[in-house]
Amino acid sequence: MEQSNKQEKALDIRDVRFVGGYPALTHCPTDGKPEFAFIGRSNVGKSSLVNLLLGRKSLARVSKQPGKTQEINYYLVNQSWYLADLPGYGYAKVSKRRREKWHRLIHHYMKYRPTLVCAFVLLDANLPLQKNDRQFINQLGEWQVPFALIYTKTDRLSKRHLPEKIKAIEEALLEDWNELPPRFISSARDKMGREELLHFIYQILQDLGRADDK
Repeated sequence: MEQSNKQEKALDIRDVRFVGGYPALTHCPTDGKPEFAFIGRSNVGKSSLVNLLLGRKSLARVSKQPGKTQEINYYLVNQSWYLADLPGYGYAKVSKRRREKWHRLIHHYMKYRPTLVCAFVLLDANLPLQKNDRQFINQLGEWQVPFALIYTKTDRLSKRHLPEKIKAIEEALLEDWNELPPRFISSARDKMGREELLHFIYQILQDLGRADDK
């Protein structure tokens, strides 16, 4: 019964509020609430996943044009934790100066944000491990940032090909890592992965003593 109640509480997203988009760390919230960052290459399906996770259809702006998230967008969930939606790295039709600005923002956030408790790195399951994904994941390791992986757009692959694609990605990652972090399979179209991700977040909040158990 207790386990069932915990599962229900984890999935109970009662209140979500967009707090703001911030171009620098000095502008971000200072109330000390734990933060879960979502990041990946441009066009990896991040906005669709954020909307799925928070149970809102158009909270995060979805676009076919990469590079729409240009600041750190903060969403306050159940008045107890933040989802931080970061700009995508990699391709975007913006100036070199703008890309460098995003690069600095991402790196400063990951290295110096004290309330960041876990970064979720999104990987397109349809593609081999990309060079910039590998570089970013390895940097998280160097900075000792706790992170997990989320495979996106899995609905585009058959049940037979999905495990093959994921295995290839993980074999490439294991060239640099002795073991892999937690991994999740998601599909915004098929609403896959939401429960597993929310349970994972809730468990971290419980471990921190910050879970909203009302």
